[in-house]
Amino acid sequence: MAAVGRRTVIAGTLTSVAAAAVASANALSAPVVRPRDAAAVRDGERITVCIPARDEAARLPHLLRDLMAQRTRSQLTVLILDDESSDDTAEAALAVVGDDPRFDVLHGRTRAGIDDAGMGKSLACIDLGTRALATTDPTVVVFLDADVRLHPDALDAAAASMRDLGAAFLSPWPGEVAVTAVERLVQPLLSWSWSVTLLVRAANSGRRPSMGVANGQFLVVDAAAYRDVGGHECTRFAVADDLALVRHVRRHGFSTAVAYGGRVASCRMYTDAAQVRAGHAKWLWSQFGGAAGTLAVSAVATAIWVIPPAALVVGGPMRRWGAVGYAAGVVSRLAARRAEGSGDTFARDVVTSALHPLSIAAGTALLASSDRGRRQGTLVWKSRVLDTRR
Repeated sequence: MAAVGRRTVIAGTLTSVAAAAVASANALSAPVVRPRDAAAVRDGERITVCIPARDEAARLPHLLRDLMAQRTRSQLTVLILDDESSDDTAEAALAVVGDDPRFDVLHGRTRAGIDDAGMGKSLACIDLGTRALATTDPTVVVFLDADVRLHPDALDAAAASMRDLGAAFLSPWPGEVAVTAVERLVQPLLSWSWSVTLLVRAANSGRRPSMGVANGQFLVVDAAAYRDVGGHECTRFAVADDLALVRHVRRHGFSTAVAYGGRVASCRMYTDAAQVRAGHAKWLWSQFGGAAGTLAVSAVATAIWVIPPAALVVGGPMRRWGAVGYAAGVVSRLAARRAEGSGDTFARDVVTSALHPLSIAAGTALLASSDRGRRQGTLVWKSRVLDTRR
């Protein structure tokens, strides 16, 4: 039994070191969207921004002010869909944009006879994307969540970066704002998860659907490619609509890319533990093929990033291996966080990264909770019960 424990610690440590090397390589070489990129935006670019908004009266106005302050050389149109909100989302939007002709606030579904089968956000994006293509003649379609904040050069910089990368689809990953203790434990895991598992430049240059990475908070798509793949229709029943879309785009032979985008965009997704739990529970279950896959992923993550640090705490002959494994986990977390474009100080990111084993434990707990909710049919987001039977 002791031999099994030693082998587990050594294997976990070696894998953690490899993951730290991948994260460090990405921090040095992966694409980064920067404000200065805006200067390279193409002449004649026409950008249509689509914002699905449900119960976002408090956060949407901040994004709309950021959009109104864009220093863009592109022709800009913004479509905001009040997705059957129970608050004053539409009124809050109108109070900000007033009679600005670039902004159009839409109420409910805009297409007559739209099929209501599917996930709420996906249906809103299907509707917005269809309207964008039909009425605004865009060259670039951008999807933004209402809780995103933008640098004044964000849109032109993102569009220019997509063109420069030769991609038809770009996900400029926003810097995840984490304030409370639970947020700081969990939210940085999002960009960390792909930063330690993919060599980003190689993944961006390929077409394999499983290598596609996207964050639906901020998506930038070439309008012609978006039309060719049928828009968001492929996401109708997807709880992770962003991943469904990027994989669909790749299956159609188009290039997609992910880039660190925290220098031009940020997002605070959740504000307390209950939101963190519900927000991640709604989609995590869909990523690993059911309970068996969830259990396998949890076991592997624990073996790599929890067991070696535990050996450090317990002591004994494996303590040195445990120290190396723990340090490698901290390095991978810190490298990914700083590359993302964290708004935190370096010292604060070091402290949060030092808690990486606890983050992995929290992440595995969220995985288990998500799969349990799927099986019991109890997953709810923004007052909508999620259909997890498909």
